[in-house]
Amino acid sequence: MIDGARPRAGSETTPAATSSSVGIVPFVAGVDSSTQSTKVEIRDLVSGHVVGAGSAPHAAVTPPISEQDPASWWEALQTAWGQAVESVPGGAAEVSSISVAGQQHGMVALDARDQPVHPAKLWNDTESAPDAGWLLGQVADRDADGNRIDDGTDAWAAAVGSVPVAAFTVTKLSWLHRTNPDAWDSMARVLLPHDYVTHRMTGEYTTDRGDASGTGYWSPATGEYRWDLLAVIDGDRDWTDTVPTVLAPLDVAGEWNGIAVAAGTGDNMAAALGLGLAPGDAALSIGTSGTAFAVSDAPTADPSGAVAGFADATGRFLPLVCTSNAAKVLDAVARLLGVDHDEFDRLALAAVGQSNLPVLLPYFDGERTPNRPDATGLLGGLRSDVTREQVALAAVNGVACGMLDALDALRDFAPVTGRVVLTGGGARSSALRSVIAGLLDEPLTLAGVDQAVAAGAAVQAAAVAGGDDHAAVQRRWGLDAGSGASIDPVDSGDLRARYAELRDASS
Repeated sequence: MIDGARPRAGSETTPAATSSSVGIVPFVAGVDSSTQSTKVEIRDLVSGHVVGAGSAPHAAVTPPISEQDPASWWEALQTAWGQAVESVPGGAAEVSSISVAGQQHGMVALDARDQPVHPAKLWNDTESAPDAGWLLGQVADRDADGNRIDDGTDAWAAAVGSVPVAAFTVTKLSWLHRTNPDAWDSMARVLLPHDYVTHRMTGEYTTDRGDASGTGYWSPATGEYRWDLLAVIDGDRDWTDTVPTVLAPLDVAGEWNGIAVAAGTGDNMAAALGLGLAPGDAALSIGTSGTAFAVSDAPTADPSGAVAGFADATGRFLPLVCTSNAAKVLDAVARLLGVDHDEFDRLALAAVGQSNLPVLLPYFDGERTPNRPDATGLLGGLRSDVTREQVALAAVNGVACGMLDALDALRDFAPVTGRVVLTGGGARSSALRSVIAGLLDEPLTLAGVDQAVAAGAAVQAAAVAGGDDHAAVQRRWGLDAGSGASIDPVDSGDLRARYAELRDASS
């Protein structure tokens, strides 16, 4: 039994079992409520085969101010759900359980009528960067004269496993308290994006340990909220009535139209489930942001702030390094070159092996790791004979080096002894796959699912529906293997050294 999970009746369903033989409704659903869109996958409970899917976009956002109306996530879910159930034999009545995975960290502040007191602040909103420094200063050790003798990072990392940066919910709460006292006084609840969508389904105020671990005020090591850290922001508020209840991995949050609603989790935690990661495995996820994360049996705490010490959705832990700029860098440069993704890949691969290549530092919209919220992109090594092909490859190389910097930081806290799995929209780039594979010391595996977050949410729903643990569902669905596709690595020479020189010179 893990992390207080409730006992479940029945034993592990064997791969040969059928939906009818286990005597329950045959389908489960996973929701990925991301920055860009809501995606829904409905899967067969036994085989894991996708039987229905749908998606709907969210409003586009661009830092430093990155906000969305949380009600729009609910509207997008209705659209995506309607599309997904059209293909399901028997429709929605044949779906037994559902789970929601959402973009981490976002602040959804609600009044007593469950209406937002301010648009939801997303993870990549950087307006709260000054608050991160202020919060650290409040917990820093001081000498007898009241002078700070450290920067507070050790204390905060020891408390919750992570050092707050602008992405974390705790800094956004501090920002709201500092800048909008009327909204603050009206706030009755604070939820995360996945909590909000789950609340719209169930009427309950719940979260899970994975998503709670990204707030900056819940400890993965102890499994408890740190009321002392919340009191740094507002010592007069009764925080026990403001934050949601943290559910155990196999708990049920409630019911939606007769469908059991699982606890849900953060997007990275769901991706780990969807990729079938086991302790020792690591993932490189290249979406709007880039993340490197690994499943660990022990909690971590990095005072430098590079590695966030998160919990996962199963009772283990998920140390993670996040970069703010990943696939969107490729999108931006492709747009500048006036090409689609296929032509962009062709251009980049055509420049492989050339000399005097430019180097791109991809901090287009500020960066989270390293913590440079005000940074911008930088192109170094330009010559008058620069070509479109070289600019395309520079973008690919910059994203690849940023991801491998993240993986290097992760290795210091979570030894990577198993697979390195590449996932996310950026993994569709053959140029990016080849460059990363050439720079890695171990083989690179492509994810076996297209939508790892939605797949992972479906794993969580299946664990609730069938009484299995998550690992049993992953094995039954074959998620612990890669796609089987081959990757042709390319030799990038001294690329990482040249990238490091540009990165360090820009700090």
